[in-house]
Amino acid sequence: MNEQDKKTLCVAGTSGLVGSNITRAALLRGYQINGTMRDCSDHAKAPFLKALDGGDRLNLFAADMSIDGDFDEATRGADGLFIATLIPVYKGPTGTLAKEMDDEQGYREIIMPTVNGCLNIMRSAVRNGVNKIVICSSTSSTNPIPPVSVKNEVDHWSDENAQCRAKKYTSATKTVMEKAAFRFAKEHDIRLSVIMPTGMFGPVIIPEHMERNPHVWLSRLITGGAGRHEKVPNDSTSLSHLYDLADLFLAAYEKADARGRYFGVYGSWHWQDIYSELKRILPDMQMPLPITDSAERPTQFDFTRRNSLEVPFR
Repeated sequence: MNEQDKKTLCVAGTSGLVGSNITRAALLRGYQINGTMRDCSDHAKAPFLKALDGGDRLNLFAADMSIDGDFDEATRGADGLFIATLIPVYKGPTGTLAKEMDDEQGYREIIMPTVNGCLNIMRSAVRNGVNKIVICSSTSSTNPIPPVSVKNEVDHWSDENAQCRAKKYTSATKTVMEKAAFRFAKEHDIRLSVIMPTGMFGPVIIPEHMERNPHVWLSRLITGGAGRHEKVPNDSTSLSHLYDLADLFLAAYEKADARGRYFGVYGSWHWQDIYSELKRILPDMQMPLPITDSAERPTQFDFTRRNSLEVPFR
């Protein structure tokens, strides 16, 4: 029995797009997994997780991050914790869109539920002596004002106040959450790593993920429907393969010197190039209207820290 067979990892949000891939990769490496989801009896999700290679080493726990203490059982006995439950929230509980809120409502209904939920999970970890945590965030926390020519994870943060003024409460959530998590980690001597992806593509484990972003618009294209845009945006987006992303999370846990923020992207491409490549693969697809201006330069990243995790990207 190797060393990994003796260790248990907790994956908070094991049924999510990222969490399910972390679970898959960790099981393949021989870990025991305590995976959390809101409803362990959900037949649209749980059976696909249990059917993974090594699924007999996966134990499912029902937990709600809005309830302090709800992750105590799942983190008990774990050596590391992955928090992959912090999905983007675009509307409040009554259906009000985030972009239609004022700052008070945006903070109360969009930002703070995620921040408090993350801290609740981290408190459970502390109560059970878990001091290695990896959180899934987003590159939306790495957009400084004014913009820089090449972004890095150490120096470049979004301004959450500016994000709120622009009604970007969903993006501001990641910025506020990360800062709160790092403060908490410092107070409790936690080795915290934060992985920041954008567009995540690859084979899905749970079929219903094909019905959600980012996969749903690709599914429409493949079946002859419209894509994501009516007109090609004069902008770029960053992409990563789900398998590579899962390996980044595990590397951040396994490497004793890993801590801090890491880009979780392979690179960035202009939407014009993305649609051109899709057209090559799907010659009959519906193309959005082309851009009329000169194409903006794609986002440039300094990948020194990401590469220090020694994960080969496909």
